[in-house]
Amino acid sequence: MEDAQHGEFSAKDYHEPPPAPLIDAEELTQWSFYRAVIAEFIATLLFLYITVLTVIGYKSQTDPNHNGDECGGVGILGIAWAFGGMIFILVYCTAGISGGHINPAVTFGLFLARKVSLIRAVMYMVAQCLGAICGVGLVKGFQKAYYLQYGGGANEVSSGYSKGVGLAAEIIGTFVLVYTVFSATDPKRNARDSHVPVLAPLPIGFAVFMVHLATIPITGTGINPARSLGAAVIYNKDKAWDDQWIFWVGPFIGAAIAAFYHQYILRASAIKALGSFKSNSHV
Repeated sequence: MEDAQHGEFSAKDYHEPPPAPLIDAEELTQWSFYRAVIAEFIATLLFLYITVLTVIGYKSQTDPNHNGDECGGVGILGIAWAFGGMIFILVYCTAGISGGHINPAVTFGLFLARKVSLIRAVMYMVAQCLGAICGVGLVKGFQKAYYLQYGGGANEVSSGYSKGVGLAAEIIGTFVLVYTVFSATDPKRNARDSHVPVLAPLPIGFAVFMVHLATIPITGTGINPARSLGAAVIYNKDKAWDDQWIFWVGPFIGAAIAAFYHQYILRASAIKALGSFKSNSHV
C-alpha cells in the first residue's frame, strides 16, 4: 500500500502553477517586473541587430553588381542559423529573468494560456517592439548604404506568392514556434526530466531555425511581429508597410491556436476543470 502511494506521489511530483491574474497591479511596484521588461528590450535589440546584419551581409556578398559570388556568403542556411542561434542564446540568457519571450506572438500565446498577466504582456510587447526598432536602427547606422540597397531586412511577401499564402506561412510557422515553447517549458515535463529546463532554449532555437528554412523564400520569415515592425519602421518603404498586417495577424493567430492546442487538447485543461466541477458538485 505504501509503495502504491509512493508511486502515485512520484507520478505527480510537479506543481501546476496557478493561472496568472488578468490584471496584477502589484507587479508595477516590483523591481523584478521592470528588470524583466528591460531584459526583453535588450534581448530583442540584440536579436534584430545580429540577424538583420547577417541578412544584409549575405545580400552584399552575393550581389553580382559588386563582384559578389552567387554561391558565397552564409546562404539561406546561414541566415536560418543566425535567427535560430540567437534565439537559443537569448532565451538561455533571459529565461530566468523575463521568461525569454523576445517575441510578441510568444507573449500573446502565454497570455492566452494565463501564464502572464495582461499588464506584463502589454509591457513586454512594447519593450520588444522598441528593442527591435533600436536594433535595426543600429544596423542602418553602421551600414546605411548597404542597408537601403539590400532591403533593410524587411519582411515582404515574395513575388509569385499571394498574400493568402504568406499569411498561412506565418500562421503555421508561428504555431510551430509557440507549440515548441509550451512543450519545452511544460512544468509536468520539467518535473519528470530534470535536464529539460536547461535544454529548453535548444528546441525553441531549433524551431526558429526550421521555420526559417521553410518560409524564408515566401515571406522572409516573420513569426515575430516585433522583428517585422522594427525592420519596417527603419526601412520605411511602401511594400514593407503594405504587407505588415500579415506579420501581425498571422503570428497572433498561430500563437492562439498553439495555446489552445497545448492547454485544452494535450493538457486537457477544460476536461480537468469540468471533472473538478462535477466532483465538487457531488460533495
